[in-house]
Amino acid sequence: MRWTRFSHQDTIHYGIVQGDAVAVVDGTPFGANSRTGQVLPLASVKLLPPVIPGNFYAVGYNYAAHVGEANEFMPSTQKLPTRPEVGYRSNNALVGDGDNVVIPASSDGVIQFEGELVAVIGKTAKHVREEDALDYVLGFTIGNDISERVWQAADRTLWRSKNADTFKPMGPWIETDVKLDDLVTTVRLNGAQVSQFKTNSMIFGVARFIAEITKYMTMHPGDVLWMGAEAPTLDMRAGDHVEVEISGIGVLRNPIVRE
Repeated sequence: MRWTRFSHQDTIHYGIVQGDAVAVVDGTPFGANSRTGQVLPLASVKLLPPVIPGNFYAVGYNYAAHVGEANEFMPSTQKLPTRPEVGYRSNNALVGDGDNVVIPASSDGVIQFEGELVAVIGKTAKHVREEDALDYVLGFTIGNDISERVWQAADRTLWRSKNADTFKPMGPWIETDVKLDDLVTTVRLNGAQVSQFKTNSMIFGVARFIAEITKYMTMHPGDVLWMGAEAPTLDMRAGDHVEVEISGIGVLRNPIVRE
């Protein structure tokens, strides 16, 4: 099942994607819901980020080649992680499929893509065992963790390099029927394939991270966990278009513009 969050005639709804149409739903995928009977052409609605999370978790350096790549722009040497570690992102950076990624005027104008699998939590999770962790996932969507590398290297935190407005495209929907080992991530820049990798070839997987997080913090329905990106993560400039596709989920497309 594909859950979408969209606007139509100035109203925000959840719906279920059925081919080229969307069945409108009363309620949300995280609680009571029912179909209204209204079905809209998918092309007639504006897709939004499929969820606005209460907590926005993000994993860094979760693919081996990306760790090596990071050493080219970070002031200190990065090593392969020996345990799951989690960061955070800001909801102000979220935009949906088709929305502009805006390079801030104060940037020198070079940003990079990071195509990522995103797990969407479906029910409250605390002290979850790794072998049970995927039972707490509603489904998966796609994220593009846009990064301004000069700022990332210069700042002691990731506050602007990762969280500037529009730097976190997410979508196009939440797919609930996913086999992680079957997924392949492909990134295209201006129509040309520039990256492809097995999505689940992570240093630590989704279940391991959920188990680790819930030792300390309660995860709630609607929370998201971005799972990191593999190399290469290439430069983008105003006028470029980027697509992140994860097989079995969909394609997230965004143009790049300057402020």
